[in-house]
Amino acid sequence: MHNASTLLRSSFFSPKLKSSVVRNASKVASHSKPVQRLCRPGYTGVKNVRVCGHSCSYVGVNRQMGFARYYSTAKKDDPPEEEAEVKDETPLFSSQLPATVAVPEVWPQVPVIAINRNPVFPRFIKLIEISNPALIDLIRRKVKLNQPYIGIFLRKKDDDNKSDVVTNLDDLHQVGVFAQIHEMQDMDYKLRLVVMAHRRIKITGQFIEDEIESGPAETDAERRRRKYRVTRKKQDSEAQEKEKTETPKEKKAAVDQVLMVKVENMMHQKFQQTEEVKALTQEVIKTIRDIINLNPLYRESLHHMLAQGQRVVDNPVYLSDLGAALTGAEAAELQAVLEEMDIPKRLMMSLSLLKKEYELSKLQQKIGKEVEEKVKQQHRKYILHEQLKVIKKELGLEKDDKDAIGDKFKERLANKKVPQAIQTVIDEELNKLNFLESHSSEFNVTRCYLDWLTSLPWGITSEENLKLEDAQVILDEDHYGMEDIKKRILEFIAVSQLKGSTQGKILCFHGPPGVGKTSIARSIARALNRQYFRFSVGGMTDVAEIKGHRRTYVGAMPGKLVQCLKKTATENPLVLIDEVDKIGKGVHGDPASALLELLDPEQNFNFLDHYMDVPVDLSKVLFICTANVIEHIPEPLRDRMELIDMSGYVAEEKLAIAQQYLVPTARKNCGLSEEQLDLTSESLHTLIKSYCRESGVRNLQKHIEKIARKVAFKIVKQETDKLIVTDGNLSELVGKPTFKHDRMYDITPPGVIMGLAWTAMGGSTLFIETAVRNNVVDDKSHGSLELTGHLGDVMKESAKIALTVARNYINTHFPDNKFLNNSHIHLHVPEGATPKDGPSAGATIAAALASLALRRPARQHVAMTGELSLTGRVLPVGGIKEKIIAAKRVGVNCVILPEENRRDFDDLPSFIKENMDIHFVTKFDEVFKIVLEGEQITDEHLQRTKKKKMEVQDITRAAAN
Repeated sequence: MHNASTLLRSSFFSPKLKSSVVRNASKVASHSKPVQRLCRPGYTGVKNVRVCGHSCSYVGVNRQMGFARYYSTAKKDDPPEEEAEVKDETPLFSSQLPATVAVPEVWPQVPVIAINRNPVFPRFIKLIEISNPALIDLIRRKVKLNQPYIGIFLRKKDDDNKSDVVTNLDDLHQVGVFAQIHEMQDMDYKLRLVVMAHRRIKITGQFIEDEIESGPAETDAERRRRKYRVTRKKQDSEAQEKEKTETPKEKKAAVDQVLMVKVENMMHQKFQQTEEVKALTQEVIKTIRDIINLNPLYRESLHHMLAQGQRVVDNPVYLSDLGAALTGAEAAELQAVLEEMDIPKRLMMSLSLLKKEYELSKLQQKIGKEVEEKVKQQHRKYILHEQLKVIKKELGLEKDDKDAIGDKFKERLANKKVPQAIQTVIDEELNKLNFLESHSSEFNVTRCYLDWLTSLPWGITSEENLKLEDAQVILDEDHYGMEDIKKRILEFIAVSQLKGSTQGKILCFHGPPGVGKTSIARSIARALNRQYFRFSVGGMTDVAEIKGHRRTYVGAMPGKLVQCLKKTATENPLVLIDEVDKIGKGVHGDPASALLELLDPEQNFNFLDHYMDVPVDLSKVLFICTANVIEHIPEPLRDRMELIDMSGYVAEEKLAIAQQYLVPTARKNCGLSEEQLDLTSESLHTLIKSYCRESGVRNLQKHIEKIARKVAFKIVKQETDKLIVTDGNLSELVGKPTFKHDRMYDITPPGVIMGLAWTAMGGSTLFIETAVRNNVVDDKSHGSLELTGHLGDVMKESAKIALTVARNYINTHFPDNKFLNNSHIHLHVPEGATPKDGPSAGATIAAALASLALRRPARQHVAMTGELSLTGRVLPVGGIKEKIIAAKRVGVNCVILPEENRRDFDDLPSFIKENMDIHFVTKFDEVFKIVLEGEQITDEHLQRTKKKKMEVQDITRAAAN
């Protein structure tokens, strides 16, 4: 609570110090006999020296003391006549300590020292360090002149400014203390002073040292010396003026500093020892005693002082200052006590501060006792525990901590087939553990390492299900369709049954989101009776996630595969590595490269984790990876996987999945029975066609769950007991249909043909639109092609190739048609916000350009896909299943495919190929004949179709109203 300076100045009130001061005064008086002739008449000697309170000032009753000696300041290289003059004008300087100089009753000018924290009170000692060079020189000069007096004043703003001087008197409180320097010590660039405050003073103005005409006791020699100094100043005026011109900032800064001030003594108001004053005095004394009893820091020094009785205790002036100085109050409150001249008021203010200090000391003592009691209890509990351990160890009831840990690790390895190399490492670590202190950090690192080593399932495998019938039933229970995946898993079981043992495999399921890649992996684990573990590598950028951290790092831990073995407790789990096509790469390594070792059957039997630092066998693990786009998987990693395509679902498959899996699950999750919620086949078909056209069933599941929640809400509110969802009330439950039109064009005009595209979400249909931007009749002009629709580089090149193929075909078969040669054509693919790229739109673009050149609309209800070579050959493309599904979804039954994709179409399920008119082509000639030489659409047919469409719209609008 109290700083060191408060303790220091409090210690000077000891009676031992008083006796030391008296002895020093007698000693000084005895040494002063040879120069008593210099003293003024009326001085009565040492018997007139008195000690004021506990201050260390020696004051004569009638006159001031003066002890002096002569000394010379002449330089060796000065002229003889100047040296003689200097000797005559050398002043007197004191040879005694500053503390032995008498304190005058009045001293009008003093150096000023600014302090920050708490003000200094009279009769208190303070340790001050000053660093201002000008102030240090001034104080040294004053001490040599037997003027060891300073004024100490508090700053008004207690900020971080540590300067000892101020530039404006307004920055200081006007009331401070007059202090005497008792000890001065040089500390390189600082000066340490031990000062004692004597009385209150008040600033009356700034004082510049050059204004001094004569000191209070200036002799003739001092006057001559000053006169000589003034003469030297006049002789060097030009040099000084030049110096001022060169360094104006330094001189201005020196002039701006307030080094000395004019002061006057402040006397307190006269008062009488009334009952009020006596009561305040006694209360202050009582509060000080209470504080001493609570805080032992002041007990030794202040107890002796209060026991003296008379001088401090009975004097309200001294007592009020003592009480304020003992507290740790704010600087403003202490300064108010210093400035108060009414003694009763000053006593009251000191008493208020002492009461606050007393309450604070009580709180501090209470907190200290609580903390001490808590520490004692913890220490006692620790000692009792240690004694209990020793007693149990002596009685054989309990083993040492190290022995218990070692036994626990050995017990874990009892039923495991640990390889010899790994057993050697475990034994070495156990021996190392016995020599380590249980409280050391190395002990914890070794213990954690042994914990991982002994927790792995060495030689432990789960018994697999090798019955094909049981596996088939489990796979069919959870998923509809997916014949390729189910067939591959059954083949794996058959091989394991014939071989008598199982080996790990690396499979990769790729397809659009929501088709069941992750869920089928869980079903496979259940069908094989293997433990299931999943972790995602999407966005992973640190190779340590897979291969672990090295044990030298704080908080190191093994990678995901070692964690998998510990969690599953078997050597043959099924590990699903999800989103393998979205793996990242950062400054901490390439995780895709780390997977190469993991997914290589020739290497993963000896997998080395950075943390474990021992080989781990992963050859029995069945790895299944999932991806949306296999092109994003690095080629070396893709080469290690067996790729299985999981395409999207057609409407029939979605309907079956919804009826068999999604609707029952939604009912169960919402607490509904079959009678309470009934979704008809018509409503599910409408939901699939108008709301959920994506390849997967995730969005369909969300809509079915939304319907179940709304029905549960209505049943709870007793609005209905059950609800049958039909086409009529479907929009009330899930909102307006998302897809209103099946196609952008019911009847395509010339230059517009439907194409088929593949995306990560599945297949989709898009239209290729061509139009004339500027038709030029001049045969010498060359046509151009402008492309829009956010097309990629590959698709732009396909468009240029398609234009060349279409020009050559038109020039060959229609030599009079120069449309493609001379016209400026604009080709656009709608939905420009969606990026489009890929090598599968060449045949569609060429057909659209030919349709525009011949001004013939293409055959209706036909879609196509395929890439063109520069000679007009139709090249194979991918995603045939998704594209056929997309064509059936929009009601297009006629599809043109490359001849080389015939085998892909033949592998499709029969319900997808049903009612489809597929044309396989090898050249653009065949495409042209199918699209532009088939059934043509006349204007009359267009008008009839438009009229029929308007009638259908009118009937629909009337039914809605």
